[in-house]
Amino acid sequence: MITPKIYLERTLAKLMALFGQGIVVTVTVILLIGLALSTMVFMFMEAAAPTTLTIASGPVGSIFQTTAEKYKAILAKNGVTLKILSSEGSMDNFNKLSNPKVDVDIGFVLGGQIEGASTDNLVSLGSISYQPLMIFYRGTSKNLLSEFTGQRLYLGPKGSGTDTLARTLLQANGIKPGGNTTLVNTLTIDPEQALLENRVDAIFLMGETTSIDSMRHLMHAQDIRLFNFIQAEGYTRRINYLNKLEVPKGSLDLGRNIPAENLYLVGPAVELIARDDLHPALSDLLLEAAREVHGTASPFKKRGEFPAPLEHEFRISEDATRFYESGKSFLYRTFPFWVASLITRALTIIVPLALFVIPSLQLVPIIYRWRLESRIYRWYRALLDLERDAFKPAADQERREELRRHLDHIEHTVNKIIVPASCGHLFYELRLHIDFVRGRLSS
Repeated sequence: MITPKIYLERTLAKLMALFGQGIVVTVTVILLIGLALSTMVFMFMEAAAPTTLTIASGPVGSIFQTTAEKYKAILAKNGVTLKILSSEGSMDNFNKLSNPKVDVDIGFVLGGQIEGASTDNLVSLGSISYQPLMIFYRGTSKNLLSEFTGQRLYLGPKGSGTDTLARTLLQANGIKPGGNTTLVNTLTIDPEQALLENRVDAIFLMGETTSIDSMRHLMHAQDIRLFNFIQAEGYTRRINYLNKLEVPKGSLDLGRNIPAENLYLVGPAVELIARDDLHPALSDLLLEAAREVHGTASPFKKRGEFPAPLEHEFRISEDATRFYESGKSFLYRTFPFWVASLITRALTIIVPLALFVIPSLQLVPIIYRWRLESRIYRWYRALLDLERDAFKPAADQERREELRRHLDHIEHTVNKIIVPASCGHLFYELRLHIDFVRGRLSS
């Protein structure tokens, strides 16, 4: 019956024959191989690009939500599933990204909303579009925001980007909460319908919380006007995250000549924000999708203007900077996403391990030989001391007999040393020298 001990001895014997070294080298090599394999498995799993992402978008029907749907379709072609998490808008997206307990990877955030908030764990993949503020109102034409004093104004959901920007602009025109102007954040019906039914005098809308259809319907509605920011340049000088946006005459509807004259709007840029541990391969995929979605021309931007590495409250990620400078990496340009990901993972593992394992394996025989030689050479010290004691003037016959017994013990111990053939000459030289000392003791 083969016991575990016998099996272990046979296995070690086979491995020692395979490596051509002693048990120390054999066990060391086994441990190194085991460590290398464990490290490879761990690194292979860690280097894998996730195949699922979660994006914080906006309310259902908003431009943010529509954009997220476009991203989802593009990423699906590369085998990446994009989960869309509805939100209340830009500020809610930022709060979700900042909270590590919320399972979200990326989100749309408007510029100018997070003053004073911590952004240490977040990075920007760049600005992807402008988000114009559109003020629709009833009544006679207005040129200044201060003319809305004393009226009923709907500012969008509380805490949304629309609400934050609207309050900033109104305050700059002397309209503050608590005055004779009614600032509304909630309505029992759609803002569009409330304006048409004269329940409010003006509504502030942005694409983060409002559907495109609602804006389009208001542009064609009778007795409803779109506020023209004739002071747009002044607003951008006073509020640095705002951009001046021009809506050319007839650009929204050429047949009905809407707008009937050139209009100016203001609005922040929308940034694609991610947590700082976003995988580089997914960063490239998202920016490639952003180019496809936002790279075309529109009434508010030129072709190819977005996405762009415009740094505001968030720092631009290193992966995004590399993408803007040189595009996707060679592997991801050349191979399908899953193949490039597999090659990248393999290279991530092989190169560091090769730099570590190969020198380590080369050092093993050197260390082993040094240890073996030290086991042999230490007996030369014993032989030297023994021979010196034997030929001292005071050494008598009894003392020499005692030294002979000590020499026999040394020889018996040395004969138990197991050495590989490559170190056989050291072993035989030691035995010859033991015989030499014995001969001198007997003479």
